[in-house]
Amino acid sequence: MKARSFLLAVAATVVLLLTTALGLWWAMAQQSPLKIVGQPLVLPRAARFVPRNASLSLHWLADPGRMPAYAQAVAPVSRRRQARDSTQQLRDGAFALAGLDFVGELADWIGPQVSLSLFAPVSDAPAGWVLALTSLDQDGAKRFLQRFWQTRSLAGTDLQISRYRGMGVISGRGALLGQDPQPIATALIDDDLLLIASGRGVLEQSLDVSQLDALHQLGDEALVADLQQLGRGAALLTADPVAMATWLGIPRSISNDDDLVGLVAALEPKGTALDLDAVLRFREPLGGSGTGGLQSQSLMRSAGGSASALALLSDPAGLLSPHDQDPVAQWLAPVLEETLQTLGAEGASAVVGLDAGPLLWKQGEEGWLLGTSSDQPGLEAVDADLQVKGLVRSALPSDGSALEVWTRLARQRQRGEASLQAQLAVALERESGQDWWGQTLDALTTRQDHSALEPRLDQLRALQDDGAAPLAQQLALATEPSRAQLQKWRPWSLIQSVAGRPLLPAVQELALAVGTDQEEGSGEEGAGQAGSHRLRLRAQLRFG
Repeated sequence: MKARSFLLAVAATVVLLLTTALGLWWAMAQQSPLKIVGQPLVLPRAARFVPRNASLSLHWLADPGRMPAYAQAVAPVSRRRQARDSTQQLRDGAFALAGLDFVGELADWIGPQVSLSLFAPVSDAPAGWVLALTSLDQDGAKRFLQRFWQTRSLAGTDLQISRYRGMGVISGRGALLGQDPQPIATALIDDDLLLIASGRGVLEQSLDVSQLDALHQLGDEALVADLQQLGRGAALLTADPVAMATWLGIPRSISNDDDLVGLVAALEPKGTALDLDAVLRFREPLGGSGTGGLQSQSLMRSAGGSASALALLSDPAGLLSPHDQDPVAQWLAPVLEETLQTLGAEGASAVVGLDAGPLLWKQGEEGWLLGTSSDQPGLEAVDADLQVKGLVRSALPSDGSALEVWTRLARQRQRGEASLQAQLAVALERESGQDWWGQTLDALTTRQDHSALEPRLDQLRALQDDGAAPLAQQLALATEPSRAQLQKWRPWSLIQSVAGRPLLPAVQELALAVGTDQEEGSGEEGAGQAGSHRLRLRAQLRFG
């Protein structure tokens, strides 16, 4: 009996210890800053107060109070303090735009879901914004409203208190200390959802749309379907064509398309990276753009050498065609043409302009390197183009094979004597099933170093969805070109203004992929569709 009692006591102790450990683990997991990632993408309750035709809406589904701690937890040790401070300033600056002090007014009660919607002026409806904040308890939002309006009242603000659609509405003029007072209105929904708007008219418009499922986002079946397709994320963004151009920096060639409906995007932090997965909806089917999947993968396996930029293009000749009305072509063609002009690479222009794809483009210290399928483009067609540009073709003996080279005679002066020297413009190395065009012989030689290209290939792999075909056009940039591209992007300047400090030094890598959505119409219902109505865009911005 004593032995049995002893075993029971030991078993009870083990169970108690395991239960305690499990409870502590669960409590720590709930408080961990890493809990903000991996959340299912869902519409929050505040979406009932966001009209479907809102110019722009942003639903932040993660706890804003944990954002600085998350940035600190995933940042390299040497940059943890800087990452925390930058994220905190960015968060506080965003709320300050609405005249709110996050630390002083919101931090002790705000919940994990924050929604912002921008209203464009429509007929007699005013332009403005509505901010929706959830409360951790039933009294947090009430306490905030009392302090908020009491402070503004003592500062001389005239308050108007009324009821609209059965809800109490308070309006007046308020601002943070040192700022000009601006019109503002508030309404408390069910004691735990607070609406703050840029004026009474905008707030009433938001309350109006909440009454009909056909008007607000929560009843938008197409939006719900997009969320299911996007999967997970810490934030949901929607934008109409005007907001895409004004606030997101989308080129006018896309935003001015009459068929464009708008954009739905998911944002998800993953360690030191921020992922974006977006869908652009169009009214009419888009032209199908093949991925050239097997050939592209073969080119990626055969490529090598260090690269500052790596691109995979499914149909570069089609992208450069002035007659192609596909949104992707209109988007990428100016970028591709500008790049070719900047490089001054007449050889690259000839190959890219004649290649129906897929094409691999690598830019490194040794110059550019292009990989294409064998005889695509045809050797004679490229040669004819290069001859027009004054280049002469010849064969150059090499180890095991002969290289095709195109050169130009250039006048050289050494020690006061003039001479002619052949300058290499393009070199072609042909192997089974593939042609490799290089700006220099070193560009072809370093291709054998496959490990050096892994950083760029890893970026492209990170953009691929499990089980889905890769998107047609892909680009991976190293540190310097990533910063150069972001510096040109107007929204990046706005983000840095809100943060109050430069953020470019933290940027390490940028990768992009775009193409028609292959998932749409893949089922039985879409089998008879002429093409996809959606353009898919994925991007990853990595910090360090």
